[in-house]
Amino acid sequence: MTDFALLRPWWLAALPLLAALALWSWRRGPDAGGWEQVMPAPMLMAMRRFGHLSGDTGRIGLFPFLAAGLIALGLAGPAVPRTDAPVLAGSGAILIAIDMSPSVATSPVLADAQAAAAQILRAANGRAVGLILYAGEAYDVAAPTEDPATLETQIAVLGPDTMPGKGSRPTAALALARQMLLNVPDADLVLISDGGGIDASTAAEAERLTGTGTRLMLLTLSQDASAFARLAGVSASAPARAPGPVLRRVSAASSFRRDRAVTALRFRDLGPYVAALALLPLLGLFRRPE
Repeated sequence: MTDFALLRPWWLAALPLLAALALWSWRRGPDAGGWEQVMPAPMLMAMRRFGHLSGDTGRIGLFPFLAAGLIALGLAGPAVPRTDAPVLAGSGAILIAIDMSPSVATSPVLADAQAAAAQILRAANGRAVGLILYAGEAYDVAAPTEDPATLETQIAVLGPDTMPGKGSRPTAALALARQMLLNVPDADLVLISDGGGIDASTAAEAERLTGTGTRLMLLTLSQDASAFARLAGVSASAPARAPGPVLRRVSAASSFRRDRAVTALRFRDLGPYVAALALLPLLGLFRRPE
């Protein structure tokens, strides 16, 4: 969650228009009750100098535009996160696909994959979580369950002998995930891999997966992320040792991001306080001219 947000940012479009009107009003000069249209400029200046016309209306004439700008800012809804916001359970499902090819299963990065998967379980926020393991083939170890704690043991015992085959076929994992998440709204697939086996067929399968509405996210186990560049439509990507960006994406359902009622619960709207500041320039309009 960011530290600052605009709940209704389209109101900011009024600010350039107000700025243009204020500039036009300032360049036109102070209002003289219509006399500026029939009197020469030198005579108008002389009448102001002798006090027959108020000459202190230049800055005051900009006060309405300043007040309107503050109101527009307030309507844009500047907001900060609420510390007392309720925790809402998400919807949809999350699939974790872990690369168990020999390059991962027999190396220290397997521990990084297990730790990242465990963090996803904790960040699921009530959403159903399933597990896929793949090497030369892909296997659905667990269908999405609303009790992801049951997957903790299965993830903890992963080792070099877990998968029966060799090789690395992430294409098979993406195809299996597409079948498992078909007709599941608000679905995420988190691929934990070192990038081995990603080729043109993997990119094509990733495109078919995201075409169904499923979001594809990556947790990389290798410092060289060039292999993942083949995959288009990735919603979030991060190293497995620092999975923060991916965890933030999976922790809240996309339907919540579009729900105004839920947004109101998560943020404290400062708009009314900003709009109230418009009273200060408006009070200046009631000052008696000297």
